[in-house]
Amino acid sequence: VACLDTLIGAGYEIAAVVSQPDRPQGRKKLLVPTPVKALALTRGIPVLQPERLRHSDAVDELRRIAPDLIVTAAYGQILPKTVLEIPRFGCINVHASLLPKYRGGAPIQHAVRNGEKKTGVTIMYMAEGMDTGDMISKVEVEIGRDDTSGSMFIKLAQAGAQLLLTTLPKLISGVVNAVPQPHEEATYAPNLKREDERINWTQPSEAIYNLVRSLLPEPGAFTMWSGNVLKVRGCADPSDDREWGVESAVSNPAPAKRTSINQPAPGTVLALSERGIEVVTGDGRLRVTKVQPAGKSAMDAGAFVRGGQMKVGDKLGEG
Repeated sequence: VACLDTLIGAGYEIAAVVSQPDRPQGRKKLLVPTPVKALALTRGIPVLQPERLRHSDAVDELRRIAPDLIVTAAYGQILPKTVLEIPRFGCINVHASLLPKYRGGAPIQHAVRNGEKKTGVTIMYMAEGMDTGDMISKVEVEIGRDDTSGSMFIKLAQAGAQLLLTTLPKLISGVVNAVPQPHEEATYAPNLKREDERINWTQPSEAIYNLVRSLLPEPGAFTMWSGNVLKVRGCADPSDDREWGVESAVSNPAPAKRTSINQPAPGTVLALSERGIEVVTGDGRLRVTKVQPAGKSAMDAGAFVRGGQMKVGDKLGEG
């Protein structure tokens, strides 16, 4: 949306928008247009929604339109050679990473999950491989300790749109100096699977903290508790959180002891309070500040604790 809106505002003639087909959403499974399609329709721009861009009828339609340039941003499909050969200025991609790092469909989530201090946007010529084309321009964007994938999506969308705006005039005038990627330095960021969202409490607190924020706002990291899925939608920064074990919740009046020789197993609930749920990790403890029980809305962990169902000593991750 940011790239399309910027191109429209800069006066470029948008011949058409190609977007994914409408998908059913919500409990009623109503078909919902993509945000890019919604913007295009408000501006009177034709929209194409082929299930697969490789289909001959979709390629034929693009040939009929005969665009000078094709720009992709988070489209989710690799463009076939038949499409790459259509525009005279080529096909370029606005990719949310500093290539060749994090090639693939989930570069933002992987960068946050891996605790990167910075990421960025790369504009490159598209090739037949996945994010393998020559690089035209780059911009770096910092990742803060409290950033989530959601906040980074916004930052990178804005940075990518501005980079596109400054890159296009040079590209069209033929003064860009595209640089081949050092393929030996490539890393990959594949689309996330369900198991990638599960918290492993044996990992260090820092790794779990990064996992949780990498999956916000959706789909959210999860753990198992009492046989049900419990989504963890917020944690205190383990590098800042020093006040452990503030008074326990009323339902658990005895404070958790941490001087025992036998360290509780990772995933064990150490303390419950208005400040959240203190859980044992592989290298210490982590305070969960926001949760979403199965079938309910997200809530502050303090409100969840007041419900009295979770007890000190409960084990997360089992079941």
